[in-house]
Amino acid sequence: MTRHEAGFGLGLRHQHYEEIAANPGKVGWFEALSENYMVPGGSPLYWLERFRRDYPIALHGVSMSIGSIDPLDMSYLDDLKALARRVEPMWISDHLCFTGLRGTNMHDLLPLPYTEEALDHVAERVKRVQDHLGRRLVLENVSSYITYSASELSEWDFIAELSNRADCDILLDVNNVFVSAFNHEFDALAFLRAMPRDRVRQFHLAGHEHQGTHIVDTHDHPIVPGVWDLFAEAVRLFPGVPTMIERDDNIPPYAELLSELDMARTVAAQATGTFDKAVA
Repeated sequence: MTRHEAGFGLGLRHQHYEEIAANPGKVGWFEALSENYMVPGGSPLYWLERFRRDYPIALHGVSMSIGSIDPLDMSYLDDLKALARRVEPMWISDHLCFTGLRGTNMHDLLPLPYTEEALDHVAERVKRVQDHLGRRLVLENVSSYITYSASELSEWDFIAELSNRADCDILLDVNNVFVSAFNHEFDALAFLRAMPRDRVRQFHLAGHEHQGTHIVDTHDHPIVPGVWDLFAEAVRLFPGVPTMIERDDNIPPYAELLSELDMARTVAAQATGTFDKAVA
């Protein structure tokens, strides 16, 4: 399956396993959190393999720490490779960030300084990971609340150049662009327009909490109008890119997420003038 055939999907959450099984065909694909299934057996892996028989699956991780100065965790990469061999996902993604330093895991997706030195460092690590996995990596832009005085490049120029140097793809999180654009006062459209057209493999949509002076990327609310507007622009720039909705907390009923996914289909159809209401 190519990226343009995947269509609209949801994050696979254990709260919805039974409903998904009882109501097949409502989505085009699912994104599974890699770390939840990197085990030799058990209920989560049973469900993942069951759904894989009926749906395309993408694997999405939070622990690769591709931007860290610590050595790559080869045990983690071995487990991820084994899971990919078992599931044969459409692609494997993670975040363009670091999650800790000198062996300490901070359990957060921390942004990088956008420097030439960091660019060389991350590009080399991405190449090593891709060689180990035997497939191209897809990296997501993170939401952020700080910037570095050392940065020499914009985030969007850093991501675009990384995709070129490392021959990797981009998971364009539209909500994260919206959040960071507000927090750091940059033009969200400039970010979108800087992304190389042939590198954007997937969109993320999610909700957040607006605190007045800043926005926190919480993934526990419905998608807001401003993110829908930005998504429409993204679809016009990158038509046909697979889209999925993330909800990581305050998980609503499956039907509510299906309704929100219908909204994504409608926004995309209106943006491209297709008005195609097909499920996939």
